Amino acid sequence: MKAYRFAAIDIGSNAVRLLISNVFEEGARLTFKKQSLVRVPIRLGADAFLKKHLPDEKVEEFLHSMHAFKHLLEVYKPDRMRALATSAFREADNGIELVNRVFEETGIKIEIISGREEAEVVYANGIRENMDADKTYLYMDVGGGSTELTLFHQHQAVTSQSFNVGSIRLLLGMVPDEDWQEMKRWVKDLQTNVSQEIAVIGSGGNINKYNKLLMKDYGEALTYEEIHRLYKRLKGMSTDERIQELYLNPDRADVIVPAGKIFTSVMRWSKAEVAYVPKIGVSDGVIKMLYDEHRLENAFL
Repeated sequence: MKAYRFAAIDIGSNAVRLLISNVFEEGARLTFKKQSLVRVPIRLGADAFLKKHLPDEKVEEFLHSMHAFKHLLEVYKPDRMRALATSAFREADNGIELVNRVFEETGIKIEIISGREEAEVVYANGIRENMDADKTYLYMDVGGGSTELTLFHQHQAVTSQSFNVGSIRLLLGMVPDEDWQEMKRWVKDLQTNVSQEIAVIGSGGNINKYNKLLMKDYGEALTYEEIHRLYKRLKGMSTDERIQELYLNPDRADVIVPAGKIFTSVMRWSKAEVAYVPKIGVSDGVIKMLYDEHRLENAFL
């Protein structure tokens, strides 16, 4: 049996994550096993979206996190590592400057990727295996700053679009009506042009939390009625009540409601009756990409 180790850093609008995973090869059998996941709740998106700038306090918190990740990487010694930053870094005017500073201080090279690239990392590396080839799916990743939507038919991505409609933006009142209406028109056009019923595949921390609160297994169908009922319940609670009664982390307790609004709206517009939540996100997608790159390179050695 051969064993490899890979690391992924996901720098989102609501949190920063370091995932360390082992990959085991035993003949044709391939096993991915998560070894360590560290999540730091640095909400970079709030300042990036409101002020288009990351303040000194957030910069220092982020740098401390990157130094901590550097030390962990030195201990775990992954075969490969990749760090991706999304909408907060895309919008902050000092995002590039911070990327350069992180590289100078830690040697960690951060890539700032587009919303479409962010979606590709996930759906190209684990979504297809959970799909029925005869069905049509709308893959949906709701982040703090944006929502990525991709329509799949017969295992192929037919069309894809990124919208500046995210949970933190909604929380801050920063989603203009025209952006909301643009996403609504795009989804309704899909529903009009697709002959089959659409099922949603949800990705992101918030839909994962909905899945857990509804006590569903990963991959088990969540109905629109179940998600909408829970969304209305959460909306009727204060942030403190969500923390105390449902044991949500503070950085999840506020954004889970606007995220629910996005999910239920897209499901309603697309007339999707069910949603599936596979146990994969950006970090998991990066791990699979790193393994594929490693295998391809070593095939020629």
